[in-house]
Amino acid sequence: MIKVRIPPTLRNEVGGHRELVGEGETVREVLEDVAARYPALEKQLFEDGNLAPFVNVYVGGEDVRTLDGLETRVNGASMILLPAMAGGAPASPAALGSRREGRARHCPSLGEW
Repeated sequence: MIKVRIPPTLRNEVGGHRELVGEGETVREVLEDVAARYPALEKQLFEDGNLAPFVNVYVGGEDVRTLDGLETRVNGASMILLPAMAGGAPASPAALGSRREGRARHCPSLGEW
């Protein structure tokens, strides 16, 4: 059993769950197992049988694209799904000033989901 963390942007597809449990030896097998129970999630995760380009999957803190992709062995590690983000508004001068002064903005950790 592998724990799969679900980000807020994908929770509608899985009935609001923050975490699911999947079975399998590889990332592909675990994601296919979870997607079989939540078909709406499959459309978000896969494109032509491959991992969708805007979805990042981490196993043991490593991006699977830097490992063996969907064939990465999970070896009991938890998985995190993290959709890629893009866009946003240009930073305001005030925000730029706080960065220059060393005051970083708070970025919640995955544990705060």
